Amino acid sequence: MNAKNQVNKKMGCVFNVQRYSVHDGPGIRTIIFLKGCPLSCRWCSNPESQYAEPELAFNRNKCIGTSECFRCSTFCAFDAISEAADGKISIDRQKCTKCFRCVAACPSKAMHTFGKMMSAKEVLDSIESESMFYARSGGGITISGGEPLHQIDFVEEIFKEAKRRRIDVTMETCGFADWEKLQRAAGYMKSILFDIKSMDPVKHEEYTGVSNELILQNLQCLREAFPDLQIFVRTPLIPGFNDTEEDIKAILTFIKDMPNVKYELLPYHRMGQQKYEYLDRPYEMIEEKLQDETYSKLQSLVSAKREIH
Repeated sequence: MNAKNQVNKKMGCVFNVQRYSVHDGPGIRTIIFLKGCPLSCRWCSNPESQYAEPELAFNRNKCIGTSECFRCSTFCAFDAISEAADGKISIDRQKCTKCFRCVAACPSKAMHTFGKMMSAKEVLDSIESESMFYARSGGGITISGGEPLHQIDFVEEIFKEAKRRRIDVTMETCGFADWEKLQRAAGYMKSILFDIKSMDPVKHEEYTGVSNELILQNLQCLREAFPDLQIFVRTPLIPGFNDTEEDIKAILTFIKDMPNVKYELLPYHRMGQQKYEYLDRPYEMIEEKLQDETYSKLQSLVSAKREIH
């Protein structure tokens, strides 16, 4: 087997491909979302990205009901599917082996899968038709997640294949990874999207499950090792977590002397809430709401700092 075929055999778990994005890197871009993340952010809008393997999802609103169908149960060999009180189905996640036979059996598509194993070549082939938009707009592809560095071998194969096809690549990262992995990816990119959620290590661990120490260290190493790399530092603005002037000023102070670094705030939203229901997981931020005046005030703060520098 030649080297090219060996590359195409390397697989990764992709859960979404979003086309024609203008918010995740320069120009018009296609975003490739990969599964697996070391963080467990309370507000995560992509809960299907957190676990590395494909997952079973169930949309209750699409279910025909056990009196009319119940085909999924007959295809489950481990009794993981039973009848619920509302006449729909209930999934015992402890018994489910993720064979996904129920997905193929479901006539209404109420059962579906988050995550598909693909090769780097399959990913690039699937977006080849958009390459004209990349060239005209200065865009390309953005690898997101989850955390792309969780699948660094697969990411590197995508980057190699994209380079061969002259497609620009970038990545959105939470920064929590071994430096060696970040270094491998950075060598292929002209720009990178790097999240800093909070400068407070205690609060960061409380809300995301990990300390921010490695993240901040990696950003400093990245700037020093790749001085020509354009770094877009981004902060998702989360009510009750980092939505004060003190929080944002601390981040601005940390990055103020870093050349080639731009900064932006991302307003909190709850667009991923329904996906928690599909996965039978609780959504912890259901009562939280970012006030418009808070976002405007903090955005003005960022704009003022930007003008000074």
